[in-house]
Amino acid sequence: MSSSSNQGRGGDRDNRGGERGGEFAEKVVKVRRCATVVKGGRRFSFAGLVVVGNGRGKVGCGYAKANEVPPAVEKAIKDGMKNLIEVPVEAGTIPHRVEGNSGTSKVILLPASPGTGIIAGAAVRAVCESAGIRDVLTKAHGSTNPVNLVKAALDGLKQLRTKSEVERLRGVTLS
Repeated sequence: MSSSSNQGRGGDRDNRGGERGGEFAEKVVKVRRCATVVKGGRRFSFAGLVVVGNGRGKVGCGYAKANEVPPAVEKAIKDGMKNLIEVPVEAGTIPHRVEGNSGTSKVILLPASPGTGIIAGAAVRAVCESAGIRDVLTKAHGSTNPVNLVKAALDGLKQLRTKSEVERLRGVTLS
């Protein structure tokens, strides 16, 4: 094996994770500092919340902790890549109104006409942008904790169905 290769016994470590190579964009939503009280004082660690998406209907979120910020973000990105969901995007917006819940957070997502943009807070905006949604109206009720808002937005997006999916599931044609 040549010394210039970065491939060792663990294989090509830089190219793990499947589709990640440039196709998925990561958005860091929140980095928190956590403290553990020990005999000698406080020991700090960091928790990162990251939203990953390809801008064409695939989106996921990851949450991870580490002793420094960069490893926490990297671990969160890997976690987000494991939790991807498929979102039906029609003409830059969502097919119908949905509500998502997580903890005490509730997010309402409404389809919007072209040119409206993403009307949302920072956490829900990151999810919508990563999914490739260009026009949407959102409203958050209850807790505004970013972790719960991201999970609630993803819960709502999971419930989306296209017209053809609904017709197939119900066995009828819709006008």
